Amino acid sequence: MPTPTRAQCREMNRDELERLQLSKLNRLLLSLMNHPLYANTLAVHELPLQNLDELSSFPLLTKTELLGKQPGDPALLFHLTKDHYRRFHQTSGSRGWPMPVLDTADDWSWWLQCWQYVLDAAEVTSADIAMMAFSFGPFIGFWSANDALVERGVLVVPGGGLSSLARLKLIEQQQCTVLCCTPTYALHLASVAAEHGIDLTKNRVSRIIVAGEPGGSVPAVRAAIESQWQARVVDHSGASELGAWGFAGQDDTGLHLIESEFIAEFLVFDQPGGAPRKAEEDEPSELVMTNLGRFGGPAIRYRTGDIVRPQWNHDLPCRFVHLPGGVLGRADDMLVIRGVNVFPSSIEAIVREVSSAAEFRMIATRQDEMDQIRIEIERPQPTDTPDGHAATPDVSVVLAELMRERLALRVPVDLVEYGSLPRSEGKSRRWVDQRDQKLS
Repeated sequence: MPTPTRAQCREMNRDELERLQLSKLNRLLLSLMNHPLYANTLAVHELPLQNLDELSSFPLLTKTELLGKQPGDPALLFHLTKDHYRRFHQTSGSRGWPMPVLDTADDWSWWLQCWQYVLDAAEVTSADIAMMAFSFGPFIGFWSANDALVERGVLVVPGGGLSSLARLKLIEQQQCTVLCCTPTYALHLASVAAEHGIDLTKNRVSRIIVAGEPGGSVPAVRAAIESQWQARVVDHSGASELGAWGFAGQDDTGLHLIESEFIAEFLVFDQPGGAPRKAEEDEPSELVMTNLGRFGGPAIRYRTGDIVRPQWNHDLPCRFVHLPGGVLGRADDMLVIRGVNVFPSSIEAIVREVSSAAEFRMIATRQDEMDQIRIEIERPQPTDTPDGHAATPDVSVVLAELMRERLALRVPVDLVEYGSLPRSEGKSRRWVDQRDQKLS
């Protein structure tokens, strides 16, 4: 049977899709009989599996179980000897130390196949010119995007090692039509452009592919980027441990999960220590995934920690499961403040209604066994007024009022000096968790 095209996969009905997934899953499992993470489980299962429901009897896998004994050890997924691998990257270290991840030549080719779904969604062609506005360091970030663009025949402009101003000038000089960066960095570039009197509407960028953090599917964040760049924001999601798994829906309000290359489960862990249950349609739940094409680093039923809302809308042009709002937040970042579930992405959406580009951070603490949160936001950049004084409106008051209105919570908001909070071109460091620190 010939391999179905991406277009054919997107149009498959649920039965056809599950048959394709089962075939790929069995091929993968048969190659893992000696894998240290899976050998014991596979020994008690009769292969090939007869249906996808049998996968639920396999144990869940967490990131903690993947960590090596010491920094520098590859994740335990990567069971082959090092001479099999051709690509080295590492995680950002947001959950412990940075963890090396490895890919064989075939596995990297699979990454690029997944990224082609993202490029399809962004309507990228060989006539485009793409600026890669990331550091080109060991974080996997946009490395796979870079190579997928090259494979598609796009002229790629590397921006590693350049200042934000230099990148903006290069975008204009080389007439780039596509920009790849994090949502945070797209806003930061807009801020730098404003500082230097650069009119972003005069460049040729018409699509901004964002990844690395929530934001591309958050309406307020997307609107803030699009209004300043006059370009369409195209969201994407992936994970170093799994692969590139999500691409923008047709209306850009969420993500589709690439079900031809991943099996997704949506689980609700509402009973501490108990078994999880399957989520209902549109119910916030944790995304659990199995990748089907990374034979040198297979992740079976991996708990991503990402909170999403699944919808199986079969009337959409793409029949892959739809995730409205994309990744809503992280399970381990959720706070319960006076009975209200609060995610960092929800707070950022409110901040962006008040200020489209201001730098801010959220600081979580714990007092008397209760979660607390406060916000620090930079004072707007001073602008000259006719009387010779700087105009610095107190956005903290407006933001605090909006937090109370939207979340029904009193959230302290402190105004800090412009330029005093850290910036990042990669994943933002706006979430500061001090809940395990003792208050003095």
